[in-house]
This record gives sequence, C-alpha cells and structure tokens, in this order.
Amino acid sequence: MQTHFPFILGVAVTATLFAMVEIHIEGPRGWAESLPTWRTENRWTRLFYSMRPLTGYHLYVQLFVLVFSHVPYATGIVVPSWRIEAKILSFVALFWLLEDFLWFVLNPAFGLKAFKKERIWWHAPTWWWIMPRDYWILAPAGVVLYVLSL
Repeated sequence: MQTHFPFILGVAVTATLFAMVEIHIEGPRGWAESLPTWRTENRWTRLFYSMRPLTGYHLYVQLFVLVFSHVPYATGIVVPSWRIEAKILSFVALFWLLEDFLWFVLNPAFGLKAFKKERIWWHAPTWWWIMPRDYWILAPAGVVLYVLSL
C-alpha cells in the first residue's frame, strides 16, 4: 500500500485544488452556465457529454489537464511506456471523477447534502442510482488502468 500512497495523494491534492479553482470561476452555476464561452451540441457532443453542451471552457480545461499530465514525457523525466501511459490515464480519469465530486462537496452553494439529481441539471439526465453515470465509468476505468500500470 505504501507505494500507492503518493499516487492517491497526488490525485487527491490536485483534484481538490482544481475543484477550488473551478468553484471560484463558476460559483454556484455549474457547467460553465454563466461563463462567457461558446457552447455546442450535436451527435458527437451528446455521445461524450450526454445532454450537456460542450463548452469552450470545458474543452480547453480538459485538454490542458490531459496535455499537462504528459509533461513528464516532454521533459524527459520518464521514458514513454504502456505502463506509464496507463498510470497517467488512470490519474486523469480519477482526477476528473474526484474533482467533479469535490466541486459539489466544497462549493458553498451545494455541499454533500445537495449532491442530488434534482439539484444538478447537467448530471440529471445520466444519474444512475446515487451518482452520475460518468462516475460509474471513470472509477472502474481509473482503477483498471492503475492496476495495468503496476
């Protein structure tokens, strides 16, 4: 378990910090609802985002996290390999899951008690039992990728 601790801590700390950044950017209005950004909906966005529009804000934030997580390759800190890529993608999947959940938990406009389908329009169409569908997909994907990286 000791070797897993830095990974878990890294996911938790970065997700918490990024959730706080997003809380300060979005406030009580999630999914960039009140931000000055473009929005688009089509069959491709519905495939990946369900009933949520793809926004310029989300596209560039998600691409930034994906690219930034690969900086160890660009700096030569690590040599690319399938195991390292699996760990990086595991980090990204678990980061987004935890960051999204913490956005609700840490947001003064929501909190854990308000983490309900009725309060979250952008997750409501794909809410499965106690949480959004994305969480049900990202959690096992992140864990499987992490196990494959070992």
